[in-house]
Amino acid sequence: MLQRTLFACLLSAVLLPFPAIAQQLPVPTEAQLEILQNMSPEDREALMRDLGVEGGGADGGASQDRTSRRRNGDTNAQNSAFDRNASDNLLRDDKTLRSDDSVLVQVSIPTGKPERLQAVGEGLPPISVPAEPAPEFLPGERAELQRVIDLALAHNPYVLDVNGAIQLPGFPPVVLAGLDEKQAAMRLKAVYSLRQFEIQVVRLPVRKQGVAGLKPFGYDLFKNAPSTFAPVTDVPVPADYVVGPGDQLSIQLYGGQNRSFRLTVGRDGRVSFPQLGPISVAGRSFNQVSADLEARVSRQMIGVRASVSMGDTRSIRVFVLGEANRPGTYTISGLGTITSALFAAGGVKPIGSLRDVQLKRQGAVVRRLDLYDLLIRGDTTDDAKLLPGDVIFVPPIGDTVAIDGEVRRPAIYEVKGDVSAAEAIQLAGGLTPEADATRAAVVRVDAQRARVVVNVSLLENEGTTLLRQGDSLRVLRLRPTLDSGVVVDGHVFRPGPVAWREGLRITDVLGSVDELKPNADLNYVLIRREAPPERRLVVVSVDLAKALRSRGSAADVVLAPRDHIIVFDLASDRREMMTPLLEEMRRQSTTTTPTEIVRVEGRVKVQGDYPLEPGMRVSDLLRAGGGLQDAAYTAHAELTRYRFVSAARTTDLIEIDLAAILAGDVSADLRLQPFDFLNVKEIPEWNEQEKISLLGEVRFPGTYPIKRGETLFSVIQRAGGLTSLAFPEGAVFVRNDLQKREQAQVDRLAERLQNDLAALALQGAAANQGQPSQALSIGQSLLSQLKGSKAVGRLVIDLGSLSSRGAGSEADVVLRDGDQLLIPKQTQEVTVIGEVQNSTSHLFRSELARDDYIQLSGGLTRKADRGRVYVVRANGSVISGENNGWFRRSGQVAIRPGDTIVAPLDAERMPQLSLWQAVTSILYNLAISAAAVNSF
Repeated sequence: MLQRTLFACLLSAVLLPFPAIAQQLPVPTEAQLEILQNMSPEDREALMRDLGVEGGGADGGASQDRTSRRRNGDTNAQNSAFDRNASDNLLRDDKTLRSDDSVLVQVSIPTGKPERLQAVGEGLPPISVPAEPAPEFLPGERAELQRVIDLALAHNPYVLDVNGAIQLPGFPPVVLAGLDEKQAAMRLKAVYSLRQFEIQVVRLPVRKQGVAGLKPFGYDLFKNAPSTFAPVTDVPVPADYVVGPGDQLSIQLYGGQNRSFRLTVGRDGRVSFPQLGPISVAGRSFNQVSADLEARVSRQMIGVRASVSMGDTRSIRVFVLGEANRPGTYTISGLGTITSALFAAGGVKPIGSLRDVQLKRQGAVVRRLDLYDLLIRGDTTDDAKLLPGDVIFVPPIGDTVAIDGEVRRPAIYEVKGDVSAAEAIQLAGGLTPEADATRAAVVRVDAQRARVVVNVSLLENEGTTLLRQGDSLRVLRLRPTLDSGVVVDGHVFRPGPVAWREGLRITDVLGSVDELKPNADLNYVLIRREAPPERRLVVVSVDLAKALRSRGSAADVVLAPRDHIIVFDLASDRREMMTPLLEEMRRQSTTTTPTEIVRVEGRVKVQGDYPLEPGMRVSDLLRAGGGLQDAAYTAHAELTRYRFVSAARTTDLIEIDLAAILAGDVSADLRLQPFDFLNVKEIPEWNEQEKISLLGEVRFPGTYPIKRGETLFSVIQRAGGLTSLAFPEGAVFVRNDLQKREQAQVDRLAERLQNDLAALALQGAAANQGQPSQALSIGQSLLSQLKGSKAVGRLVIDLGSLSSRGAGSEADVVLRDGDQLLIPKQTQEVTVIGEVQNSTSHLFRSELARDDYIQLSGGLTRKADRGRVYVVRANGSVISGENNGWFRRSGQVAIRPGDTIVAPLDAERMPQLSLWQAVTSILYNLAISAAAVNSF
């Protein structure tokens, strides 16, 4: 048991950088930690071996470290790959808040929590957590709390200051740095004045912009440093490599002898060459050593020649000190350079210098490495090879400047000595194509400790301004506007900018109709123009068709720089392209210069608001509206004009002589003013052609155009009258307006029935009915049928009476567009539906009455309402089943061919749903009408 506890403690200590795993382990006590600390590494390793764990604990990592150090000769534990990976994971998984983080704070008044179930463990039943009622506040107290909430929410999002604290309005700063979102919310709620609120904190992944978002240049070089720097054996050895103790020389003899062997340089700097004896090689370059050995073999061994190559190189120990990420001693390959040692030490800290890395040998600086030469120019000249005992020293960073804006590598750069603005731009990779070389600014702190701005020009021979420590250089972007060009937009094949020149006209840009897409409006092309010097918006329209016919005339408008040409599509709405232009005109209006917008409505092709052009007349507004429609009344139009007289607005109605304007009379073509409203009237009694459909037993069925006020009798006469097989009593007349109204009533009825069913279901639940009642089941079935039913829009007519009385009688119907008359053939059927034993149709027999047909269908069911049986005539009229008046002897009602006898459901047995009787009747009537229409 003790071993298990110690093992859990051991894992807890190792997995501290991994909270998601460590939190599942027991927290070690002080006594347990003391036992663990007093154990030797060998005892820990034995303990983990006994528990069946290999290489995963703290000692496993240490054992791997020791093995790696023995292999590489590294005595610095910071070179451990395990430590580095754990640190990387820790940084990668860090969700805590830091200074300058942006957070969103949600504050609300607690609303209480309902009773709920909470799981307690696998295999155990959940426990019930009691409800938490909402706190009670006095009216004034609640209002004050809401004021605090509104004030706190109004300042969202918050930015943590340099100390990692948040400053809520009206509260002292609260430090949140180092806490995650949940902990930060709990910390805020611990403030006495905030204890009554529900608080949530959300960190926003806001990316910093400008100088605050810049990173120091070059430090990412060491971001993915290799995990080990063991001696390398598979790379060629340079000729100037200095041979030393520990190096291996590979010798191959050929000629008189064929032998191969390896010689290791001893501590005394000599190798023991067979048959030649000891030879001193240390301290000389590899080229010199190989030439010397090959010469000795050829001189002293007759007929034998030698080939000398380098085998395994030695490992050397160097020191990396100063502002390195992991300073210490490192064992690296004898081929290692300054950068190799820096990589082994994890790179340079952000506070370390990249431009003055020093190589010290026996106390003297023998080489200075500027890593910018490597990063910017790829120059490794100063990346010297190392010797045993060398020291690589990284001093603190020197002067820095920030370069932002339109440069290729925005970053914070370390500079050496006096650097001009132009030289700093070269460090940043130069300017982008969008950079404005004449607009650069340096923000610096002057001698009075005030922050000032200095304008700098980066043109050739002008960027000589010297930068200081802490300066921030920002290069501005060129203006996006076209200074010498026009833009074509809209319904054209090739939209985009066009070069401007003096005297450029609209036909030079749009030289033919081939430049425009099909259906483009040739009569109204809009030009958005900026009038100097204040760049006030002015709109000019062009009749492109007229300009193309007479190039160089006044109709062929001369363009100005920055003109924006807009071509409209006649088949689509213009609001998408016109609305931004009109909004600009509204924004530039004042009390002395009202909004220059006019409006046209009525019988024009494109109604709406249009910009008022200089000198615009009524004909221009008609042209902007796409011209007149066929239904336009061309004699007169009405212009409404608003004027301000004596601080009051008056309205004038002006009659416009359209006929004179269309004839070209300039005197009748009134000049427009702001807010003018032109209304083009419609020709009296103009509308789309109305028509009616006649189907069935007419001599010439089909669709017939009708005139206003024409009646049904007239159209039947035009169709040749009825055939000899026609059944006028069963005629079906359908009207669209009636169909829409009937459908709306059916939908409302379905909604009422659904509400009644809901009330009935609640009553059943209150009465603890386990199964739905019969009434509820029937009601749900009726509701489903009602929702699936579609209204027909049938108008009951007496076509037989109309045929006998003729035109002008009360039976004649004034027709509307879309009406349909369906005339069936003679019928001999009588249909019985509803609550009967067998719903079917019977052959008509004159001696049978209503109840006789019901008996032929098996009689009524127990659910039928015997007192409300009714008859639907073939023409759609209904003979009620109530036992009153002449209908007392209901069983003796005369039945005619085509009639339908309906036995409704007895709804009085279900008092909760008195609406059901109406629902069943409507369903039957809709079914009868639909069957009559569908028969055609």
